[in-house]
Amino acid sequence: MSDVATRVGVMALESSETHPQPLGRVVMAVKDWVGRCNEIWVDAQVIEIKRRSGPTQFLTFRDRIADMSAKVTVSAMVLDAAGPLPEGSRVTARVRPRVWERNGSLSFECLELMVAGEGKLLARLEQLKRKLQAEGLFEAHRKRRTPFIPRRIGLVTGRGSDAEHDVLTTVAARWPALFTVAHCLVQGPSSAESVITALQRLDRDEEVDVIIVARGGGSLEDLLSFSDEGVVRAVANCTTPVISAIGHEQDVPLLDFVADVRASTPTDAGKRVVPDYEKEMDLMVQIRARLDGAITQRLDVAQRSLEELRSRPVLKDPTSAFTAHTDRLEMLRHRLNAGIDSVLRQEEAGLRTALTGVRAMSPKATLERGYAVLFDGDVTVSSTTSTAVGTRIRAHLADGQLALDVAGIHPQESNV
Repeated sequence: MSDVATRVGVMALESSETHPQPLGRVVMAVKDWVGRCNEIWVDAQVIEIKRRSGPTQFLTFRDRIADMSAKVTVSAMVLDAAGPLPEGSRVTARVRPRVWERNGSLSFECLELMVAGEGKLLARLEQLKRKLQAEGLFEAHRKRRTPFIPRRIGLVTGRGSDAEHDVLTTVAARWPALFTVAHCLVQGPSSAESVITALQRLDRDEEVDVIIVARGGGSLEDLLSFSDEGVVRAVANCTTPVISAIGHEQDVPLLDFVADVRASTPTDAGKRVVPDYEKEMDLMVQIRARLDGAITQRLDVAQRSLEELRSRPVLKDPTSAFTAHTDRLEMLRHRLNAGIDSVLRQEEAGLRTALTGVRAMSPKATLERGYAVLFDGDVTVSSTTSTAVGTRIRAHLADGQLALDVAGIHPQESNV
């Protein structure tokens, strides 16, 4: 053990099989030596991030070439200052080694941390993505539906590119369609501006119903134009639906988030922008067959209902329903006539009785019984005092009149 201690630059510890050193003493000796090492900048890849609620966070670094890794502690402030740090990011870090006496493990304390290489680019894109997302440019309610069968398709792509060929041939194999192709630069410093110009030109074309932005695969740097903030905002401002078809399935530029439809490849965009003619024709045949079947079924149901109605007695002989009513009407008419005759007979009998009474009490009937009515001129003689001896009076009888002279007046004696 003393040889090892000497080789690592710590105080030699005398030891033997009969006089071994305590483990803690050895660990502390190693910790003392490690503590004298200087800080150093390292190039590594972050393969694990463990965030805790406390001030200290835990990372795992791995060498980008050799199969080696190390545990790293870092303060939350240093980790946050590095910006977005997805696992797999390449970093440059200023570290110093530490030995934990409790378990004798070696780790590194990270004093500064910076994302490097492609990871730095990813971090910058992540920051831009969060900014645009906070503005609401990626919200689902902004997405517009693409037309089922567009009148004309706009295509933004590189001249003579595989992406252009894939879109055109895929669409031609599925559905006859018209294209307006706006060629542009798809890589390089001026490519973002070129894409924006082509996109805006197609958006102004009233005949274009949908726009496809297509490019083949490539590295992150190759596809950087389609994560440009200006390109993203140009797509967000388009009034025409936009389909993003950049790279392969694993490529996700920021254009994919703002576009109305994201296609995994240019070929996939060709499949999404128009329907498949053969499938649509098959579907039409199926729908027509189902429609014919539904109409036939409805007609069969209606025919059965009609036959049931026609089989009812009232429809076979419509006048049969009146027979019972005719009999009842005849009976009611007979009862009405009988009632009228009865009332008339009763009224006639009453009238005869009243007439007999009236006739019995009439002056003529009285005269017919031998009575006479005396008149002195036009005045009825109703008392012996109403006339005088020698007066000519008339006597009205039942069959005529008599002229009489009053020869004498004999008043009736009172019986009282």
